[in-house]
Amino acid sequence: MVGRIEDYGLIGDLQTAALVGRDGSIDWLCLPRFDSPACFAALLDGDRAGRWLLAPAAGRPATRRRYRGDSLVLETEWETTSGTVRVIDFMPPRGEAPDVVRVVEGVSGRVPMRMDLLLRFDYGYVVPWFRTLNGELAGIAGPDAVWLATPVEVDHRDQHIRAEFDVAAGERVPFVLTYSASHRPRPRPVAAERALDDTVRFWEDWIKGCSYSGPWEDAVRRSLATLKALTYAPTGGIVAAATTSLPEQLGGSRNWDYRFCWLRDATFTLQALLGTGYLREARAWRDWLLRAVAGDPADLQIMYALDGARRIPEYEVPWLRGYEGSAPVRVGNAAASQFQLDVWGEVLDGLHLARVEGLHNTADAWDLQRALLDFLEGAWDKPDSSLWEVRGPRRSFVHSKVMAWAGIDRAVQAVERFGLDGPVERWRRLRQEIHDDVCAKGFDPDRGTFTQFYGSRGLDAALLLIPRVGFLGWDDPRVVGTISAVQRELDHDGFLLRYRPDADGSVDGLPGKENAFLACTFWLADALVGIGRTAEAERLFTRLLGLRNDLGLLSEEYDASTGRQMGNTPQAFSHVGLVNTARHLSVATADPGPAGPPDKKECSA
Repeated sequence: MVGRIEDYGLIGDLQTAALVGRDGSIDWLCLPRFDSPACFAALLDGDRAGRWLLAPAAGRPATRRRYRGDSLVLETEWETTSGTVRVIDFMPPRGEAPDVVRVVEGVSGRVPMRMDLLLRFDYGYVVPWFRTLNGELAGIAGPDAVWLATPVEVDHRDQHIRAEFDVAAGERVPFVLTYSASHRPRPRPVAAERALDDTVRFWEDWIKGCSYSGPWEDAVRRSLATLKALTYAPTGGIVAAATTSLPEQLGGSRNWDYRFCWLRDATFTLQALLGTGYLREARAWRDWLLRAVAGDPADLQIMYALDGARRIPEYEVPWLRGYEGSAPVRVGNAAASQFQLDVWGEVLDGLHLARVEGLHNTADAWDLQRALLDFLEGAWDKPDSSLWEVRGPRRSFVHSKVMAWAGIDRAVQAVERFGLDGPVERWRRLRQEIHDDVCAKGFDPDRGTFTQFYGSRGLDAALLLIPRVGFLGWDDPRVVGTISAVQRELDHDGFLLRYRPDADGSVDGLPGKENAFLACTFWLADALVGIGRTAEAERLFTRLLGLRNDLGLLSEEYDASTGRQMGNTPQAFSHVGLVNTARHLSVATADPGPAGPPDKKECSA
């Protein structure tokens, strides 16, 4: 039975990841990388798609589970009438090939166990052919091949693999699933116990780089480990989430593929990594960003594939019913082709932050930024689809214009602070023109708040970022009024919606509703810090921490009416928000002085 979204833990090897349920089942895994077709996709259809169950034969949820220290080694324990058993799940950092290792450890007594493996490639569409080779079970289907190595005798009939065995106290029984392209020879076998030691050592060594110390150290370290797990190590790109099509509303159609890298995450992610000591990861992300956006600035996309590829065609997978009947299941993301003005500003803002923090760019990198600026100068006043990727008509979204302002402002700072070459007087004039335009057309003086788009009465959580990027000061009455209005009108049981879609979908072109968006609620906590309401911000942050599952993981959204996580999981943007808010609050509570912006960026407008 497929669990709730928060029932899943994450394991990964920095190139792909798997989700492990409380019942001991791996229900989601794409091989060999995040955006490959899934071979375990029970999360999206419990009957047809593949899964791998390893649990006590009696069948029951786990008694307890935990990560081993700060690692991504997941330990799940069951207490049964005949004894206690532990399953240790992990993926060693990638060597020759991806491996999923599961070790059954007898803790006390003797426990009957069962292993049930239903392997399906291409999101459940392709059934592999299995045979026994050299004492191992081998499966092949077109371009894909897997090997299952275990000392346990397995039965494979009707393309279904099963095993029953007992494990006594002190015994350890390994299962190793290895993937390779079918035209290549079998990769070198992995020794489970040695791989376990290597994996724990890798994560122990990595977490030593964390420089954050404060009241929320455990939560920050777990979120950083999650962000590292969502990193595609060969390129430095960070995927938005490990999954596709987990719904924003149960039974609804807002089901998107998040296994790609979004440009707008750049600045927030760099803040989180640089602010906690992870210079290497920040540089790798910055370098991925520079490679991805290279080319014609008019062709800049909002997202790219793990390796920077641009084509991300979207299609539906009709043979899967979707999570709890939430259809359609989508692969790829058509939003990649949208015009979203804010990404030009976000890229320039992210590269500015990297420059400020000492991640020096080359002359070629500044030439690329100059090209982006040239495009932005001629396009800043065009309507767009906003950072929320609405599938309705283009509009003049206030956040998009503010980020256009931020991009030009960072160009001015590049000349003034870092001595780079550029038409700074022209940029100063343009910066002021955009500023005046937004304040005249995007602010509702009767209500004392900025609005979602020019002429709108609706609000948008991204308005909380206006002071954070330096467009206005935190003590500006327009900022204080906007924060209060967003908090009041986008409230969802104390958390925050992105915006309120009209009932007929006329704002974003889609039917249905959404739930509280966790990244936006972290932005609200940051905004409350910025205007000096630190105690309120800390209370909100504490509530947000309470939404994590028992392993410290967050998805994209939260349904307050059912108390369930919603959307793709684990969500990088949510964990980036957690890290940054913890940092801001740690500074504010340690030194309660005048209100000021988190991660302040200087501006002169």
